[in-house]
Amino acid sequence: MSTTGGVTMARLLIRANDDVPVDTPRIPAREAAERELSKPMYHENDPSLLQRALNRFWDWIGGIFDAASGAAPGGPLGLLVVALLVVGLIAALWWRLGTPRRTPGTADSLFDDSPRSASEHRTAAEAHAAAGRWNQAVQERMRAIVRSLEERTLLDPRPGRTADEAAAEAGRSLPDHADGLRTSAREFDDVTYGGRTADRQAYLRLRDLDLELEHAKPRLSGAAQGAAE
Repeated sequence: MSTTGGVTMARLLIRANDDVPVDTPRIPAREAAERELSKPMYHENDPSLLQRALNRFWDWIGGIFDAASGAAPGGPLGLLVVALLVVGLIAALWWRLGTPRRTPGTADSLFDDSPRSASEHRTAAEAHAAAGRWNQAVQERMRAIVRSLEERTLLDPRPGRTADEAAAEAGRSLPDHADGLRTSAREFDDVTYGGRTADRQAYLRLRDLDLELEHAKPRLSGAAQGAAE
């Protein structure tokens, strides 16, 4: 090939390549890629927003446990032992103390806003007992006991009185039944606030105490006894 022919061929190649860009600018290329990847067809199998949030949450929990297992003696096994001990302690406290008590004198008051007579409470207690609703039967029988003592003027009617307070006050004038009154008040509290379940025997104890108190005579104080003599 002659020199003239070679120069001509080189010129033709350069002219043919003038229409093909040698390099694409960086920013337009990135924007084009982002537009392409933002199309829905590329995200059909992506996790939802909720799933992503849950994944981050569990990753966070996992990080906490990893850090704790690294700090606990014995590594993951030691952390498991500590967790079991904590759960056992919480269960023991819950069983011993029951559901946290509310403030006495308000939500723990013995009676609700619709006062009834002792006879009405006894009727309600017997109806619950016949249906096997021992919790409600115990509650109504304790209310019958306290209302009966109020009706006999052995207790002064007082709004907001708790079962414990009623048992303590009544036990001073009826000392022979003080222990039974305290036990009945405790059973009332256990089923009402402590999450315990009553049974037939618990109800029968309250019913027997109610019947005994109906015929019990109060013990007069020294001053009252001297005046009576």
